Amino acid sequence: MLDFPLLSELGSSTAHLLLALGIGITLPYWVDIRNNLHRAVLLTATFLLALRYIWWRGTETLAPAGMSFDMLASYSLFGFELLAMVGTVSSYVIMSRLRLRSEEADAHDHWWGDKEPRVAILIATYNEGLDVLERTIVGAVALRHRNKEVLVLDDSRRDWLRDYCAQQGVRYMRRPDNKGSKAGNINHCLERLAEDPVPPDFVAVLDADFVPHRGFISRCLALFHDPEVGLVQTPQHFFNADPIQHNLGISHSYPDEQRFFFDHMQPSRDGWGIAFCCGTSSVCRWNALRDIGGLPTESVTEDFMLTLDLQDKGWKTVYLSEPLTEGLAPEGLKEYVTQRARWCLGLMQIARSRLGPLSRNNLRLRDRWSVIDSVLFWTTSFPFRIAVVVFPLFYWYLGTIVVDAQLADVLTYFGAFYLWGQMVQRVLMPGMVVPILHDVGQLIGAIPISRAAFTGLFKPKGHPFSVTAKGGDRTKITVQWQLMMPFLILLVLTVVALLLGVFLDRFSYQDAGDGKWVVLFWTIYNLLVLSMTVLACIELPRRERHIADLPDRGLLTLESDIRRYWISSLTIDEARLRGRPQATGKQGSLRLRDIGDIPVEIIAPTVDGMRVRLMPTAEQRQALLVRFYAEGAAPGTARSQLGGLLFGLGRRLSFNARR
Repeated sequence: MLDFPLLSELGSSTAHLLLALGIGITLPYWVDIRNNLHRAVLLTATFLLALRYIWWRGTETLAPAGMSFDMLASYSLFGFELLAMVGTVSSYVIMSRLRLRSEEADAHDHWWGDKEPRVAILIATYNEGLDVLERTIVGAVALRHRNKEVLVLDDSRRDWLRDYCAQQGVRYMRRPDNKGSKAGNINHCLERLAEDPVPPDFVAVLDADFVPHRGFISRCLALFHDPEVGLVQTPQHFFNADPIQHNLGISHSYPDEQRFFFDHMQPSRDGWGIAFCCGTSSVCRWNALRDIGGLPTESVTEDFMLTLDLQDKGWKTVYLSEPLTEGLAPEGLKEYVTQRARWCLGLMQIARSRLGPLSRNNLRLRDRWSVIDSVLFWTTSFPFRIAVVVFPLFYWYLGTIVVDAQLADVLTYFGAFYLWGQMVQRVLMPGMVVPILHDVGQLIGAIPISRAAFTGLFKPKGHPFSVTAKGGDRTKITVQWQLMMPFLILLVLTVVALLLGVFLDRFSYQDAGDGKWVVLFWTIYNLLVLSMTVLACIELPRRERHIADLPDRGLLTLESDIRRYWISSLTIDEARLRGRPQATGKQGSLRLRDIGDIPVEIIAPTVDGMRVRLMPTAEQRQALLVRFYAEGAAPGTARSQLGGLLFGLGRRLSFNARR
């Protein structure tokens, strides 16, 4: 017999969902994402739905009070969720504003007149190889700004690097110790620059693996027309896929994990005047650096603390959202997680420092909020992600109903909030958040990041700086067992729970009434997230690749035979040509636009042509590096594409099946 009251409740819930969906579909037709009033209206509505949902969770879905495991589990999950929601609401407030400064940079281009400001370009390095450093140094030398000096700051004191810098005509510096890690290395350089007859007017900082585009300096300097601006930060883009993109086979159709922050959060922070330095790809006023005594060394994330130090002295940090540098994302999953755990630890150190939100200093209220918002992100998002995966198992194995809710209520309160949030994100950040993949990105580093968050809060001092390893051999399949094991165990427990609870009917599956469908959906969703997370822990081989490369034409000369070929792949050492194959071992030259005739050797046939080895001269090699990394638009993709995602994931799964 049909349960008519239940059908009536479901009908009412469906109406809520349809209302959110209907209004959401219209948003692209009237919302101007650059209009702060429009943004505020959308995010205020999202905030009200979030408040409605969390009130319902706290008043109608918790276990009865009492000394029981049911109450402990129910209230614990709600606590995790409540704290995560506070962080989410804080981010809503930040994203209700936006400031884009490209027009301002255009208006004040070359504000300095005929006398170019002197710029020192600092490349801090510790253990990177020449394959990483070469492109950064060449790119810095190729910058269009003429009145510049490139300095390589070597914290490993390598003679071969000193000799290479001499060949490139750049200044080499080393120091006797590694005190203060990267910040100490830069401060040592600043002290030496202060001793020069003519110190710089501005200082640009590049990580060892970040190549500046040729207009990087001039575009940043344009914003220093305002004498109160102490630092200009630009976004970081990556010419290779990050480990999650690569290991899941979705680098062509899913943006890297940093795109949300650099393309959306930083411009919004700039709208509030709380954009912050991210280390590399930034330019700072020399007088501002001298005013604060150099980079702070109390935190392993000296960049964020630099912004607070500048603001404490009255200097502003602004953000220019233009692709002006590109670098190397962590290639391995272990390095990827280590880097984010270091960011988390450093932020906690800042929160406990002299520039923390509760300390006595000259920071504005909004600067204190900026730090609190970051603390909330690191301390709530990742523990909550772990809880979401673990808590459903309490139902299957212990009969504990952690969320006592009916399906109709879940659709009314959570469903409407979630659907509206997705529609708003679709307008403000198109193609940026894909639910399952977003959760994989958070879950994969959740355990070490959560550990770093609370370690930093309760023991902020005495932690060494962990350098993110770059380069190395990436030609083999590597299984990151240590990272994978917790998720593999949770995956097995979830699969077993479903088999026993649903098919064998041995556990308390029927005890939750209509709420069983909520638990079932929650568990199946976790199954998908855990499966993808485990898959992402299997690292696939990598080869050199340039995301921004487009097919080009080249003229191949082999003795008296001259033919045009399509160049379908081009790296610093090899090219793949599409067309009539030639005999392996033949030598000749390949003419590339803006490069000239490069000596080549045919090394292997392919299904549609052949592969050739490039043997460029030193000048041609540098020209290739500039072409690959220092010219053109941003590499990679800025938004997800559903068809590409499905195709990429399908290929990735078929690769596993073949093996």
